[in-house]
Amino acid sequence: MTDWLIFFSNTAALSVRTIIALLLIYRLLAAKKPDKKDVITAAAGSVVISAVLSITELSDFCRMMPEIIWITVCARRLQNADTRMSLFVSIFYEIGLSLCQFLIAAGLGVGLHLSAFPDSSAACGQISVWLLHALLIVGALYIGKKPDMTENEGFRFASIFVVAVFIAVITLSQQTILPIADDTLDMWTILAVVLMMSVLIFNMNRQYKVEKELARLKTEQAALLERDYTSLNSAYSVNAKLFHDFHNHIGILRQFLSHAKWEEAIQYLDELQAPVQEMAETLWTGDETVDYIINSKAVTAKENGVWYQAQVEFPRHTNLRSVDLCAILGNLLDNALEAALQVPEKEERFIRLTIRRINQMLIIKVENSFRTPPVSDDGVLETSKAKNGLHGWGLRSAQTAAQKYDGTVQISYTDNIFRAVATLSYQCVSGIQ
Repeated sequence: MTDWLIFFSNTAALSVRTIIALLLIYRLLAAKKPDKKDVITAAAGSVVISAVLSITELSDFCRMMPEIIWITVCARRLQNADTRMSLFVSIFYEIGLSLCQFLIAAGLGVGLHLSAFPDSSAACGQISVWLLHALLIVGALYIGKKPDMTENEGFRFASIFVVAVFIAVITLSQQTILPIADDTLDMWTILAVVLMMSVLIFNMNRQYKVEKELARLKTEQAALLERDYTSLNSAYSVNAKLFHDFHNHIGILRQFLSHAKWEEAIQYLDELQAPVQEMAETLWTGDETVDYIINSKAVTAKENGVWYQAQVEFPRHTNLRSVDLCAILGNLLDNALEAALQVPEKEERFIRLTIRRINQMLIIKVENSFRTPPVSDDGVLETSKAKNGLHGWGLRSAQTAAQKYDGTVQISYTDNIFRAVATLSYQCVSGIQ
């Protein structure tokens, strides 16, 4: 094979490795999915690296370093991935590929009874290179067609892979057909052990993050429950006070009526009715709990100078449970209130609630003004205080409730409007809509 053919072969192989590495980082680290521009950039950098390596005399181990650095740079700059974790995955990836290429080349040497280890500049060596990359492409296509692959499945696959590689290296050290230097076998054995340790460390880090997230969500859930309890307790306290002072109110009304002070009696009754009327003045859905949520948020908005509008078209006699509707409405309206209150100009504060039914779908849309643009956490759009407030749990709680009805909660924003839309699929339970 000519030098030019070897150069083009190595360049193409390096480009394939780099692009698949970015796809792997996208799946493992929940980074941005590489688009066409990112792929072209990664391939162009690979061409430059391949050209530099072709004129240098470096060992196979040293030749991995520029590739690792380039993959890490691409992951950080093109995918906004964490630098430390990108470097870790890149090292794991390059060591794994180098081990596989060594094993495939050795396997060909043993199978063909070669007198020396296949050289990558020879035909047999290039065959081993492209056998590896063919398997790599097939594996990438397989994983790409399984978007629902869980982290546990990925860890199980990686564990099986590294154990198989370690066993293959040990088995290779026992054969006598192909001469391989002891120091070479020792180096690859050590790297196989490092590979196994890398998988264990990555899994431990993943479990730590999961446990940390669960602890944070439990804290937020407790705070959310405490806030809801305080809100409901306040409403109950108003009613309890009315009942507790009932005999006093009756006495005062009797005094007004006995002296024919009709206007004073009516005014006093209006004052007594005001707290309850504020909470249940409008019947929106016919569900007392849901109506309370809508009306109580309207009162809170009015007290804080937030313009509040509600348009409700709600189906009757459905399988939609009050507790799930309250989880969705309560959390979305709470988030909207908190965001609207951050707008300094009171005249620009607003919340619009729209509930509509379309065939057998219920659409709940909450729009509000906001000051600080939302942020993205691991690729998921969050509100601006998701990490410091209760939005993180609130949005997850609303999403969980929507999923019970084959629905979802989607959030988006424009220049000055934040929008949350929940879609629920419902069924009529009595044939009446």
